[in-house]
Amino acid sequence: MDIDFVIMWVDGSDPAWLAEKKKYNPTEEADDRDERYRDWNLLKYWFRGVEKYAPWVRKIHFVTWGHLPSWLDTDNDKLHIVKHEDFIPEEVRPLFNSSSIECHLHKIPDLAEHFVLFNDDLFITNKVEEKDFFRKGLPCDLLAFQPVIANPDNPVMSHMLLNDSIIISKHFKKRENVWKHPGNYFHIGYPPLYFFYNLLELFFDRYTGFYTVHGPAPFLKRSFEDLWSVEKEALASAGANRFRCTGDINQYVFREWQKQKGDFVPFNSAGIIKYFEVGDQNAGLIKSIRNRKRKVVVINDTGKASDVDKVSQEIAEAFESIYPDKSSYEK
Repeated sequence: MDIDFVIMWVDGSDPAWLAEKKKYNPTEEADDRDERYRDWNLLKYWFRGVEKYAPWVRKIHFVTWGHLPSWLDTDNDKLHIVKHEDFIPEEVRPLFNSSSIECHLHKIPDLAEHFVLFNDDLFITNKVEEKDFFRKGLPCDLLAFQPVIANPDNPVMSHMLLNDSIIISKHFKKRENVWKHPGNYFHIGYPPLYFFYNLLELFFDRYTGFYTVHGPAPFLKRSFEDLWSVEKEALASAGANRFRCTGDINQYVFREWQKQKGDFVPFNSAGIIKYFEVGDQNAGLIKSIRNRKRKVVVINDTGKASDVDKVSQEIAEAFESIYPDKSSYEK
């Protein structure tokens, strides 16, 4: 079984990219915050982690507007540089919205049927195996309900999660799906909290939302193709949103689609990651990187760090302690 990695990256400080972005005006509701485009100069450690701890990956599809890190060796046999123009329809470009870009990922040339989607805030810090992502040819994932939270600090995300749930609710009935696949909801390896959530949700006839692990996302390419075949209008519309907005649909809908269909293997995917939100004090994050107790560390930028350069340097020093040598993806 060939497994590819897909990673999307943007350099929000690139003058050419900024000039292109300036030609378009986001709506008042759009989420156009700096952290949506900020590069923490940590990407090379993602590649070092992949090379050291996931050497089995067939190919890395590096998705970019067009800019590239100066240190990246584009001649690496495993590296496929994918520009937006290579897979996103011309009529909707340019896109500055990661959610919209995600809707088109299955169109990447030479993408394997089995692939894992990474964001640039997800770093491998210990050995990962194929079975952490796929077993018996199916994605490994956790299926759990969780109500969509009305979050005034990030209303666009609340809308996005609700939009995903509405799409799923058009094609599946919640209680019927639970009775049909009880082992997918009440797997012995799931965290106890999600047993409780899933039991509680049976009191409600309609879907209220899903818990989706913020980590590497294993996908079947056919899951994208299947959902596009029945929701072409909705996905085409969301896939054309130039900036992140309340009308978005993101990659989570494809993940929940394959889970509702039963195209996955129940697995506590949250157990291999450790989630952090970057702030001014990051002792827990630094310790987690250095001790490598989890296979993946999530470094989520929520705009809480007041001195980005200082924090970035501290995190880079932690990564240097476990990845002191260049990877073959670096010049």
